[in-house]
Amino acid sequence: MNELINEDLPVTFEFVTRDNIPDGISLDKLPEDASETLRLVHIGDYDVCPCIGKHVRSTSQIGRFEMLGTNWDEEKRSFRIRYKVVQ
Repeated sequence: MNELINEDLPVTFEFVTRDNIPDGISLDKLPEDASETLRLVHIGDYDVCPCIGKHVRSTSQIGRFEMLGTNWDEEKRSFRIRYKVVQ
């Protein structure tokens, strides 16, 4: 993770309509009342996802990533990652 942060990848965005979502982009985590026009956030050529939050201009602005731990909840069938970002 810290290697990607240090690459200083540009973080850019584009607006698309729901009819023009590129293949492979999941809308599962967006709220149901999200608008017809969506913002896709690109992290260099590494990742792209729909998002309504605030973002840095490049990955070097993030800080250092520290993994605190993980756990698997068998009952809920969910994997949780605990981390922090420090400046």
